[in-house]
Amino acid sequence: MLKIYNSLSKQKETFIPIEPGKVRMYVCGMTVYDYCHVGHARVLVVFDVVYRYLRYRGYDVTYVRNITDIDDKIIKRALENGEEFHALTQRFIEAMHEDAEAIGVLQPDLEPKATDNIDAILDMISILEEKGLAYQAENGDVYYSVKSFPDYGKLSHKNLDDLQAGSRVEVDEAKQDPLDFVLWKPAKPDEPMWDSPWGQGRPGWHIECSAMSTRFLGNHFDIHGGGLDLQFPHHENEIAQSEGCTGEHFVNYWMHNGFVRINEEKMSKSLGNFFTLREVLERYQGEEIRAFILSSHYRSPLNYSDEQLDHARQALTRLYTALRGLDDAQPLDDGNYEARFQAAMDDDFNTAEAMAVLFDLAREINKAREADSQRAAGLASLLCQLGSVLGLLQTDPETYLKGGDSGTGHGLSDIEIEDLIEARQQARQDKNWAESDRIRDRLQEAGIILEDGAQGTSWRRQ
Repeated sequence: MLKIYNSLSKQKETFIPIEPGKVRMYVCGMTVYDYCHVGHARVLVVFDVVYRYLRYRGYDVTYVRNITDIDDKIIKRALENGEEFHALTQRFIEAMHEDAEAIGVLQPDLEPKATDNIDAILDMISILEEKGLAYQAENGDVYYSVKSFPDYGKLSHKNLDDLQAGSRVEVDEAKQDPLDFVLWKPAKPDEPMWDSPWGQGRPGWHIECSAMSTRFLGNHFDIHGGGLDLQFPHHENEIAQSEGCTGEHFVNYWMHNGFVRINEEKMSKSLGNFFTLREVLERYQGEEIRAFILSSHYRSPLNYSDEQLDHARQALTRLYTALRGLDDAQPLDDGNYEARFQAAMDDDFNTAEAMAVLFDLAREINKAREADSQRAAGLASLLCQLGSVLGLLQTDPETYLKGGDSGTGHGLSDIEIEDLIEARQQARQDKNWAESDRIRDRLQEAGIILEDGAQGTSWRRQ
């Protein structure tokens, strides 16, 4: 049975969908005012694997990942650029899709934008106001009244009195209580605005996700995910808004992935210690970044470094080397590998343990390669099949090992490498060992590893 660590209960729980055989899942997506960094990549990959694994287990999954395309940061960046905000967000939506594709992330079933759902946002705020859970302050802001929702704090396990004691109201705010949060803001000059019962303005961030998730998945759905930094206040506020509006339990299982860290600090744009995914993709293939992310359990902190990415590259090289040169065959599981893989993933999506099973399988392929090539081919097909559940090992082994789309680095093109290998083979036939060694040394200096075997010489980039 699949077990998921539920942030709401702070324990692993057996996953039982609301509707048998079907899963409805919502994940907080990107705020599109800049390029994705590695922390964003972790969210994308983690919930892509959850999506893939649920489908592998036979569930009919509806996966919604929203886009925040209106908020303070977007408006500020658009004004700085002298750019219309829709043009800014569309540019970064396209960039996000390119980055997600580069690291093997599937498109969600639905990807709603906040600005396309203003009507649902206004409906939800109106209901909250009617129920006495929201009010318009003297400054025109519409706030959610936290004190009016008795269960506030149940996700983050924070005590309301402690939160109030540690909070403060800014001088220019007109809140009734320091914990109250904004649902609708009156527009300032030169800002995007929409008509509403409270005057022209725009939505607050928290209400966007409540409106979009309930609109596309219903008032009560199975899984809600996002980064750990969203647990409070964003997800806490989503619960208050959604349950306050509908009167129904909002979400059964809350999943939060851990931070990506650099020098023991969370990677974030506000701290200025982030690497964009595009920068990292200049030096590493997308699949290597993905393998790096999956090498740790999703709830654990993930320490970013070139050394860790190099380890991921070496790990993928081992797996692709095991697949190299084997014919297509029906998957063969004569070592209980799939059951072990599934047991790892059923334990709260433990990708680190699942990948360990892939390495065991690769070792068995290497042992079988000389003695029983047909068995090796069947095991290799199983390795590809299990790898696909993690979004790995779907590239031709030769393409990956020779550098893939990251291409012609190290100063030599594929054609130049092949020509040098042919010249080396001729030198060996001529027993010109000095020339053979010279060519091999030149290739090694360029980061090219030669592997001599019965079928000839193959090569890969280091």
